[in-house]
Amino acid sequence: MQYGTYIRTVARRLGAVRGRRPDGASERARLPQPLLKRRMPSGRGAMEQPNITSHGAGILTPRFWAMVVLTGVAAGLLGALMMVILFNVQYAAFGYHAGSLEHGVKHAPAARRVGSLLIAGAFGGVAWFLLRRYTRGESSEIDEALWSGDGRLSFRRSLGTSVISEVVIGMGASIGREAAPKLLGGAAGSVLSGWGGLSARQRRLLVACGGGAGLAAVYNVPLAGALFTAEILIGDITLPVILPAIACSWIATATAWVYLPNRAVYPGIPDYRFTWSLMTWALLAGPVIGLVSAGYIRLIGWVSHHRVRGTRALFAPVVAFGILGVIGIWYPELFGNGLDMARDAFLGLSGFGLMLTLFALKPLVTSMCLGSGASGGLFTPTLSTGAVLGGALGIAWNLAWPGTPSGAFAMVCAAAMIGAAMQAPLSGLALVLELTHSGFAMMVPMMAATAIATLVAFYIDGYSIYSARLPAYQEGSPPSAPADIRT
Repeated sequence: MQYGTYIRTVARRLGAVRGRRPDGASERARLPQPLLKRRMPSGRGAMEQPNITSHGAGILTPRFWAMVVLTGVAAGLLGALMMVILFNVQYAAFGYHAGSLEHGVKHAPAARRVGSLLIAGAFGGVAWFLLRRYTRGESSEIDEALWSGDGRLSFRRSLGTSVISEVVIGMGASIGREAAPKLLGGAAGSVLSGWGGLSARQRRLLVACGGGAGLAAVYNVPLAGALFTAEILIGDITLPVILPAIACSWIATATAWVYLPNRAVYPGIPDYRFTWSLMTWALLAGPVIGLVSAGYIRLIGWVSHHRVRGTRALFAPVVAFGILGVIGIWYPELFGNGLDMARDAFLGLSGFGLMLTLFALKPLVTSMCLGSGASGGLFTPTLSTGAVLGGALGIAWNLAWPGTPSGAFAMVCAAAMIGAAMQAPLSGLALVLELTHSGFAMMVPMMAATAIATLVAFYIDGYSIYSARLPAYQEGSPPSAPADIRT
């Protein structure tokens, strides 16, 4: 037995030296095949690095790459179109022509604030009701299509859902604007995969690339968009996934510059310095942010499952948006997706009491809007909730250990909150860095808080703001496992 084992060991070693893996597989088995067939002098293969394998790489054909380019262009143009709709609706609804939504809302009379949201509720209720009735059975949920389906999306339903969503957000609804470009980017990938005759595995990857590219285009965050594709939509950061994701995101971002500015979404954020006060706070606040994220996710999951349906969906948005309008008389920061609310926290412009109040109200009004049947995103509402929480906690922390601006705490908490809520820490970090073009000096405390918060949320529950919103399985229809692009 020992002699036989020795012979087999020697044979495996000789096979490796002669250019073969111990299991007998040749380096030429890699797909696509490398131009250089000879191994390194060591005899070790390139495929021994886990991400350089044949798993999934075979789908990266020239035709697929052509569809990636077209999907990136389509995602950029459609994302820019959604922002044209959003911005012009904002200007018309609140009577301003420059500056932020918060500025426009604050200078609008109270009656106009409430009236705008009542009109948004009436329009959204009827429009969504009719769209869902006449496109019944057509898919327009990119997360579900990728995780539980074959990646097919209905372009007409996706377009209708997206336009309605941007209109009501422009009129003040408290939901995220990124859902529409994300959905349309994925829908464009679905259509192009059919035109290009791609396989089911290629279609799923292309749809995911389009979804991440749509987010990248409207927020000018190409790296975060690529990570969003790999980390969230596909769940695998390997070369066959990340390469097309990067290509699609940068193409979409550059294309969207035909209308959107090439600058940070949050301009003028100071380059806050690292302090040991901030580092200590990040370690202590991480578990708290994780707990808050888990509770926030559960709230989103509950309202998503119990959202108003049927004919009641015609009237529920009017009630929900009207309540938001009344609250917005005193707290106009709650209007829209929360972008301006986060900016004020990053700049340290808000006080302790206001930020604590906004932290309590923003998740509630966002959940109320979603529960009424509205379709929209959660990225910016979640990030802004984390920003005001961090700003408020930072002001309190400075009473014991002064010297760090509240905006630094807001940025760290925003990254940790969005990373934990998405269960995607890399995407959360990249998003905050690219949205602000700042924060690199605080990378260590930001990473610490994000890692701890995500870990706590993972062990407490494990859901994300995306998986929590998935619809219930239809009775008698068990979940189907999607094809894995890595196999």
